Amino acid sequence: MRKTWKNLALGTFMLGGIATLAACSDSDSNGAPDKARLQISLTDDPGDYAEVWIDVKEIRFNGSDADDQNWVVLPGVKAGAYNLLDLVNDKDTMLVDAEIPTGKISQIRLVLGDNNFLITNEGERIALTTPSAQQSGLKLNIHQPVVAGIINKLTLDFDVAKSIVKAGNSGKYILKPVIRTVLEAVGGNIRGGVLPDSVQAAVLAIVGTDTVASTYSLNGGYLLRGIPAGAYNLHFLPTDTNFLPAVKLGVPVVLGQVTTVDTVKLMHK
Repeated sequence: MRKTWKNLALGTFMLGGIATLAACSDSDSNGAPDKARLQISLTDDPGDYAEVWIDVKEIRFNGSDADDQNWVVLPGVKAGAYNLLDLVNDKDTMLVDAEIPTGKISQIRLVLGDNNFLITNEGERIALTTPSAQQSGLKLNIHQPVVAGIINKLTLDFDVAKSIVKAGNSGKYILKPVIRTVLEAVGGNIRGGVLPDSVQAAVLAIVGTDTVASTYSLNGGYLLRGIPAGAYNLHFLPTDTNFLPAVKLGVPVVLGQVTTVDTVKLMHK
């Protein structure tokens, strides 16, 4: 259940001393983002097995169509074993949440380790060989722009039924991943400024009495990410009680866009 802004306001004043930790770390002093945020999630279509496990080691991306050597390892990938059949019926799991240069994402490589296997419906465990994905990574074509300041979510939709191939009568199974990629913006963003910039303020995006998103200003700038499209009232609650709260009404949010709000000037009591 969402907290009302009144309840969150109380927490704001209590947490004023450590509020810097929650501020927008990827924006400059005016709240302007300088990189794109990329989240990569894994999901699956069902297959006729009890379990299918893949061993994720690394994800690399390339922003250039012309240069196949310009690969960069994404930081913070949640490496480990994932049972794809836990991720059916619109379930997914996030593999990485990282910042990348703005522009375009051309391709990614999904690099797998050696511990890939399936469990049949009869309970037998069978190893999966994945030579191409293990050595250089499975290359996936994206060729789409990523927007600065917006959460860009890339979903890897793994088709288990098409991805596992039985190698003749050898009893071996080969993993040849068939993955559909979907890149989409998650909501819209709001950015702006608060003066004086020496006074930190909680910034709350509110619909009715529900707080949909919140952050703190940092050096006079703030950025609210991934907000559903609609109109919001912005409440500014200074941590310095010598200043009065402020509000801006009817701030619009558009999917995939950044709404820039006029700077708010906090008034002394």
